[in-house]
Amino acid sequence: MGSTQVTVSAQWLKDNLGRSDLKIIDCRFRLADSQWGYQEYQKSHIENAYYLDLNQDLSDVVQSHGGRHPLPKIDAFTSKLEEFGIIKGETTVIAYDDLRLAFSARLWWLLRYLGHDRIFILDGGWQEWQKLGYPVSNKIPDRVRGSFLPEIRSDWLVDKDYVESRLNFDSTIIIDARSGDRYRGEHEPIDPMAGSIPGAKNIFWQEMTTDDSFLKSEEELTSLWSSYLEYPEIILYCGSGVTACVNLLALFKINISQSKLYAGGWSDWCSYPEHFR
Repeated sequence: MGSTQVTVSAQWLKDNLGRSDLKIIDCRFRLADSQWGYQEYQKSHIENAYYLDLNQDLSDVVQSHGGRHPLPKIDAFTSKLEEFGIIKGETTVIAYDDLRLAFSARLWWLLRYLGHDRIFILDGGWQEWQKLGYPVSNKIPDRVRGSFLPEIRSDWLVDKDYVESRLNFDSTIIIDARSGDRYRGEHEPIDPMAGSIPGAKNIFWQEMTTDDSFLKSEEELTSLWSSYLEYPEIILYCGSGVTACVNLLALFKINISQSKLYAGGWSDWCSYPEHFR
């Protein structure tokens, strides 16, 4: 089957820190403390790294529907990318976090969704960088002007209506990326209703990585996904379209391109009372 490069090593990033066509973005975040990520970034980050916040930059304002982390408005998001000096199609972007790729994968997916393929995730994340003693700083890099005209891959994204229309399609499989207890409706710590989309299968997003935040090998990922690789269409969701991107990253690594994101996820699905009648 072969694999596609989606990550870079800490060694590679250290060796390329001085490149003018390279931009690094810190995506550290905690759902339970929305200020934590930026506070940690201000204390110390990979040298020359910028910061993007899950709530403020990688998501839009929450509405009554659309989930807890709606995709950001494209103009606002691309303006932020341009402030970092990112030139679409030319700049190599490296994203990192410290939580098994959870938030850097959201940025990875967003950039590719907007047509920018030169985006990779730091394998092992912030922990690996620190462990190796590579350069860190508390200096916030200067803004430099970039240019980002998006080319949206609209077929990568689906909404609630589309998912409803595919519930009984033999050619479509729906995958829930949340933990097994949330998928089974045994425990729901965030959303008002417990459960999962009818007919969905479960592959927990943390299964894509090792405990120390390295993406698993091509062989391991292929084995994890082996039951579903022949489906012409794979729809992925989680609570709010964030950690499902780790599953999308894994599928992309093993060259599975028929996958789509239901960005609203369970938090959008459970906001419609008709789904519970």
